[in-house]
Amino acid sequence: MTTLSDALATTPVIAILRSGSAARFAEVAETLCAEGVRAVEFTLTTPGVLDALREFSQHRPDGLALGAGTVTTPHEAEQAVAAGAGYLITPAVSPAVIAEARKLGVPVLPGALTPTEILGAWQLGAAMVKLFPGSLGGPAYVRAVRAPLPDVPLVPTGGIALEEAPAYLAAGATALGLGGPLIGDACESGDLEALRERAALLVGNLTGTRR
Repeated sequence: MTTLSDALATTPVIAILRSGSAARFAEVAETLCAEGVRAVEFTLTTPGVLDALREFSQHRPDGLALGAGTVTTPHEAEQAVAAGAGYLITPAVSPAVIAEARKLGVPVLPGALTPTEILGAWQLGAAMVKLFPGSLGGPAYVRAVRAPLPDVPLVPTGGIALEEAPAYLAAGATALGLGGPLIGDACESGDLEALRERAALLVGNLTGTRR
């Protein structure tokens, strides 16, 4: 099974799938993977997501790391891993969720913003820290935080435009979490070909920018 680290070494992007229904998550994830996006997050706020996660995990494409996002309780962490999630992402620093992820043996990326939150998450055992909302301080904030905390892998997430992605990586981000700007309406009734074009353009633009 492809690990999150392996996937991000190929393409430093975690695609965030969130919608009113998980019915198209498998198609969207397959489309993204075909264009080189190798890490996908199914968010737990989506109705029917655990069934979709369980089904897709049985036949996901080779090279794709599949995780669950918006994990807020230890019980949700347990459910997500049981359904096939290989990593967990949270919206905030929850010591209980981090501890549960470590118990389950899967990487966890807690959401944090301030240096205190970021360092706290790292010291609790986070594999990486989701800098959220990533657009708030932009690449300059990533660079500023990296100066005193160079060993903490940061994954800015939230409100990042596709054309801004290279600047975040150049500032020292390990990877990026991308939702709406990349996914658009593909999880609902949107055009998968348009998604394919966005993903291909993104992957092409990131070539050679990762540090």
